Amino acid sequence: MRDYTRLMSLFSKPSASATEWVHAHCDGGSRGNPGPSGYGAVLTDPEDNTLAELSEYLGIRTNNYAEYSGLLAVLAWTLEHGPRRLKVVSDSELMVKQVQGKYKVNSPDLKPLWQEARNRIAQLEAFEISHALRHKNKAADALANQAMDKGTRRASTAGPVESLPLRPRPTAAPLASPPKPERVVLEPTEPRSRPTAPTMLRGFTRDGSVHLLGGATLPDGIFVKIIRE
Repeated sequence: MRDYTRLMSLFSKPSASATEWVHAHCDGGSRGNPGPSGYGAVLTDPEDNTLAELSEYLGIRTNNYAEYSGLLAVLAWTLEHGPRRLKVVSDSELMVKQVQGKYKVNSPDLKPLWQEARNRIAQLEAFEISHALRHKNKAADALANQAMDKGTRRASTAGPVESLPLRPRPTAAPLASPPKPERVVLEPTEPRSRPTAPTMLRGFTRDGSVHLLGGATLPDGIFVKIIRE
């Protein structure tokens, strides 16, 4: 459901005639562009009696998105309430000239809004839109700012989102490395009193026994050192 911060219709008579021109001033704004945004619009009859005041907070949007949203709200109100002739004044030169066909619509965000505005305009008997400076659009500008004020206050009073404590990421257990094959170095040694250098033989163990490589044998009475390689 659309979140209206203010949507009020004030009729000086039951309804405007379908043959009368309805005059509308619309405006949109964004604080940050994109940022908190909203639009405002005032619709009057030919005698300058207020028919409706429209205002809505749009959330985080661009300024141009808010301007188009104001125009679409004016068109929706006009089609719903019967008048088929509408004159719109806006201080957005970009939007006005795009609707008039003088500027191309290159933004992918604005193109659907522009197309919807064109579709609604096609349902009217007559339509005009013109550009005015901001000081000539004060009432619509004030409504747009009211919408942004209310929307911003609601967002601030909601408070920050409670953050959950960070949990340590589980670490994967290291993969067990396959056991390295044992290589045994047999080093026959002579008693310490003898100056002769030891001769190194190589072999391996199996079932608790030492097997020498190359068919070598060990004489009795020598000391053997087994080194894991």
